[in-house]
Amino acid sequence: MKKILFCCCSLLFNYLSIAQQDSLQLQINEQVWKPFIKAFNTNDNKLFSSVHSKEVIRVEQDDSRIIGYDEYFKPVPDSILLKWGRWKKNIELRFVQRIAGNDKAFEVGYYKTTSTNMDNNVTRTGYGKFHVLLRKEDGTWKILMDADAHEGTNETIFLTGAEME
Repeated sequence: MKKILFCCCSLLFNYLSIAQQDSLQLQINEQVWKPFIKAFNTNDNKLFSSVHSKEVIRVEQDDSRIIGYDEYFKPVPDSILLKWGRWKKNIELRFVQRIAGNDKAFEVGYYKTTSTNMDNNVTRTGYGKFHVLLRKEDGTWKILMDADAHEGTNETIFLTGAEME
């Protein structure tokens, strides 16, 4: 009887843990990843910065560089904004690991960016792997640490990740 009770309690605990994990990931999707994707695709720097903590640490692995919020979100010169305005951008995310607790989360995945020059219809596609640490700040999930690198990723590797639900 004790073994049956123990098994039932274990199953219930596992079910509740999975349900909580799914709920937290839905919150993260709504509060971070959907706005992140929208901001990236529309060049909305204000929205993009809003999903990041003011204490964000940005690790640019390919450039061996670590920067903070002020440098990451410094104003972009008009000449660059004009150049970016001629490119239509799209980012897609796939996840290989998502761990979430009540106020902290860690996520690993792959991204695919596609940029099309509206003047000459030239398209560029790039891939990379990201590691993100998130935390809840005043009830809202924010990116606390964001690291990414190209790491030889490609379409095949990108597709091994799970789509955001």
